[in-house]
Amino acid sequence: MKKVFLILFAIAAIASGTAQAQTNVFKVNVFSPIVRTGSVFYERSISEDKSAQLGLFYTGFSIEGTSFKGFGVTPEFRKYLSKSKEAPEGFYLAPFLRYQSFKLTADKVEMEGTEGKATYNTFGGGLLIGNQWVLGDRFVIDAFFGPSYNKGNIKVTSGTEDDFDTGAFGGFGIRTGLAFGIKF
Repeated sequence: MKKVFLILFAIAAIASGTAQAQTNVFKVNVFSPIVRTGSVFYERSISEDKSAQLGLFYTGFSIEGTSFKGFGVTPEFRKYLSKSKEAPEGFYLAPFLRYQSFKLTADKVEMEGTEGKATYNTFGGGLLIGNQWVLGDRFVIDAFFGPSYNKGNIKVTSGTEDDFDTGAFGGFGIRTGLAFGIKF
């Protein structure tokens, strides 16, 4: 009898879950591959005009003789401002935080014939403005843009700090993207 009740309860829970509004979105940033990065996002509506998003990325980016290999985590809160649409659709403002962790390699170091190595960790945040469109009740396009600031700590194991160009991931910057996804 317990098994029958449990099965009926599970079926009812699944059926009621499919009747509820779709509040989850999984997205991929299509600009990321331009800079040798993979970037994905999971967004969940938490009320009619608010959502929480978690972004993850992995990169193998290089700039001016410094190679970055590592990951980043970006939690984000979104406030949707559209009166006629519910989250996760419409115009939004989104404060975010970001943690990044990289292993660095420098081609050019003070001592010829050696390779510079270091680790670089940053923490920061910013504010995005964006708009998210839902097409056909299932597909999502998310365009966003905004300022960011990251402060980092570098630990050199080979070479000197001057051997590494960390400007792409530290200080003031712009966070932008165009993500495509699916709503479920």
